Amino acid sequence: MGLTNTPSDLLPGTLELLILKALAGGARHGYGIVEHLRRTSDDVLRVGESALYPALQRLLLNGCVKAEWGTSENNRRARFYTLTAAGRKQLTAERDEFDRMVGAIQRVLSTT
Repeated sequence: MGLTNTPSDLLPGTLELLILKALAGGARHGYGIVEHLRRTSDDVLRVGESALYPALQRLLLNGCVKAEWGTSENNRRARFYTLTAAGRKQLTAERDEFDRMVGAIQRVLSTT
């Protein structure tokens, strides 16, 4: 069993956590988020549009991100997403919970 790169294999809520983290560095459009995740994960995490945009929509509805139209680096119209104050708070809470869960899993795996 190895690492896979499909969003369905991520722990529930992990994609939203990764998107929030990607936006913590500043506004990005959808493709920019996908490329950031791919690049910073050394090409392990490859998120498709079918997973990204529903997750972004959930984050918009929850008030964690806001969006506005702008022009991409390729002079194309794109929707840019930014983290809200609520999104920063959510990122901290989700990161803490993720770290807690990873620690618990590591403790289980290290037992004999």
